Amino acid sequence: MSTVFKALSDPTRRRVLQLLRERPMTAGELANQFSSSKATMSAHFAALREAGLIFANKQGTTITYTLRLSVLEDALLGFAESLGIGLQIQGDPALRSEEGSK
Repeated sequence: MSTVFKALSDPTRRRVLQLLRERPMTAGELANQFSSSKATMSAHFAALREAGLIFANKQGTTITYTLRLSVLEDALLGFAESLGIGLQIQGDPALRSEEGSK
């Protein structure tokens, strides 16, 4: 989980994730959205891959990145649970009736 939050701590990496929410993009397409050097962008992509937040698909010399939203969701849920934040289904009648209707 700490790797995910370390990756999210940088505004450039957060922006990359926002762009990938729209659609998968190549490394070049992503890099063109920033004024940083390609080497710097490559380091950002590496941090996001290491955290599992993006998936890289290489075909020839082209790398296409895809957002792995489930990893982010799991990290956020784990963080919330570590703080004791979560659904209290047993204690809340409204949530209990929602759960029962599923």
